[in-house]
Amino acid sequence: MKNKSLYQKSRILFFCFLAFTGISVAQVVENNQGEFSEFMNRTGNRYRSASGVPGPDYWQNRVDYKIKATLDDQAHTLTGQITINYTNNSPDALPFIWLYLEQNRFTENSRGTLTTPIGGNRYVGDTDGGYEITNLQAKNGRNTSTKHIITDTRMQVWFNEPIKANGGTASVSMDFKYKIPEKGMDRMGRLDVEDGTIYAMAQWYPRAAVYDDIEGWNVEPYLGAGEFYLDYGNFDYQITAPYNHIVVGSGQLENASQVMSATMRNRMEKAKESNETVFIVKPEEVNDASIRAKQSGTLTWHFTMENSRDVAFASSKAFIWDAAKIDLPSGKKALAQSVYPKESVGSHAWSRSTEYSKHSIENYSNRWYEYPYPVATNVAADIGGMEYPGLNFCRWTSTEAGLWGVTDHEFGHNWFPMIVGTNERRYAWMDEGFNTFINYYSTLDFGEYPAGLNKTRNLTGWFNSDTREGIDTYPDVTNLRNLGMTAYRKPAIGLLLLREYILGPERFDNAFKSYIKTWAYKHPQPADFFNHMENVGGENLSWFFKNWFYGTGNIDLAIESVRQNEEKTAFIVTVANKGGVPMPVKMKITYRDGTSEEKILPVEIWQRGDTWSFLLETDVLPTSIEIDPDKVLPDVNPSNDAWPGPNFYQD
Repeated sequence: MKNKSLYQKSRILFFCFLAFTGISVAQVVENNQGEFSEFMNRTGNRYRSASGVPGPDYWQNRVDYKIKATLDDQAHTLTGQITINYTNNSPDALPFIWLYLEQNRFTENSRGTLTTPIGGNRYVGDTDGGYEITNLQAKNGRNTSTKHIITDTRMQVWFNEPIKANGGTASVSMDFKYKIPEKGMDRMGRLDVEDGTIYAMAQWYPRAAVYDDIEGWNVEPYLGAGEFYLDYGNFDYQITAPYNHIVVGSGQLENASQVMSATMRNRMEKAKESNETVFIVKPEEVNDASIRAKQSGTLTWHFTMENSRDVAFASSKAFIWDAAKIDLPSGKKALAQSVYPKESVGSHAWSRSTEYSKHSIENYSNRWYEYPYPVATNVAADIGGMEYPGLNFCRWTSTEAGLWGVTDHEFGHNWFPMIVGTNERRYAWMDEGFNTFINYYSTLDFGEYPAGLNKTRNLTGWFNSDTREGIDTYPDVTNLRNLGMTAYRKPAIGLLLLREYILGPERFDNAFKSYIKTWAYKHPQPADFFNHMENVGGENLSWFFKNWFYGTGNIDLAIESVRQNEEKTAFIVTVANKGGVPMPVKMKITYRDGTSEEKILPVEIWQRGDTWSFLLETDVLPTSIEIDPDKVLPDVNPSNDAWPGPNFYQD
């Protein structure tokens, strides 16, 4: 506002000078060029191209993990040892690395605890936990350092010599222990059911923060609403649990013969070839010791996962276990599986979980990009819905459309942000919004439950609200009452508008699939997405991205007037953009003889101003003109969208 005021004062002084000197000037015409110009720095460099693809010198660091952990179901603790092998592909030598210790969120004085409102919110967590870290060693070559600083949910680990640039390697190892929270901020935790405790284990090990070409080290603390940003690598992890527990985890189970009985293994082999759900552990077998591989002591479950950003697992003696085959477009197979307690059984409930999971993975694989992991696991837990690579936690009490919706949504996250590795801590809309968008089409294809994303005008109350916030607001800053819109629905509607109203399905799908393929297992920024969609879609979309994703303006297209020209051979139709977001104008024109036609005015009509008149040449009188007849746009004032009604002309 200050710059605009200075600009206006400068213009006044300039015209006063011209008047004083007697110089005549033409009247200056205002235009809307600012609405159509670039709104952020989207120029290319050696790391990120202006076309929205990684540049010739694009880099990202790599992190490989080896972990051994033991679950104590009496003390509710996890004890483990971890080795982190870090590869520095950046052009900078690194004297230290930052790690996330997200279990430190569960302490009385954590930043997350102290920034939680008195009345609480979704992201409430226990406060009697936190890491015990011992035996830390940071090795670079022959040098070993123990220097480290723990600050809230982050730990800085120093090396005696910097990790060399362009491929240097180092390792960090340590022992860790913590109490598993019961309430884990709706992302992890414990649930007691009749047959035992369900442990949903996420953010369960020290994880490396991302060093990138945008921010250097990304070290925002773990507060609650902001999720995660992680590098890719290979995981090799072992979970030791009581003998009667079933453990499921991200990735491939490597030692089935040691942890599964022959009966369970035979059933699993059948499931891998079956389109129908097959029980691995039946409801009546949950407390049957003979179905287990051992009858006492512990079992160690060994998992591996390649090229992943994270892993999670679940463990319980209360699990029913079932599975079915996933068919992928390349001809490869994967496995859909579900674990849940007997309280969740039912043909309207978790007994359909594997069916839902199979459809979701197959649908997204066929529509957008093939699922890369060997297993897709749905876990019933005391969590509304939370995603990790190849594994979800969903509410154990969910049923019917609710269970379908949360299952489909959480599995959709395997594409955003597990495959396309965005920074969720800052840009929730790049994973939640994109995922909500693909969920809409998956639900349409499934066909059993309603898909409502296209009912955009049901949300005009929020769009007109004085307390609305922009999509670009960081999730930890956003009012939680707005988060469902800013992170999920509004960005999803933005993609819906691009596909169904602005670009059309063919151009949009080409661009969106290209974006996924181009940035798979990489770290795109908002500018990369905008640039890629424009370049592949073949359209300058700054006017849309600026106003919809980085603003709080609304769509309000209107028909101002319709009048005949003097020769009575045509009608002059005047339309107006009364909102803050310019859009193409699609109109359905109905004539007195019962015929109709569609007229589309391009968005460029708004470049010179906020009203536009066009000539409708016709020998037949129009009886009505309606903007956006399919009601795709979330137009905040539909009362001015139509003219004038079928009874305007009288015989």
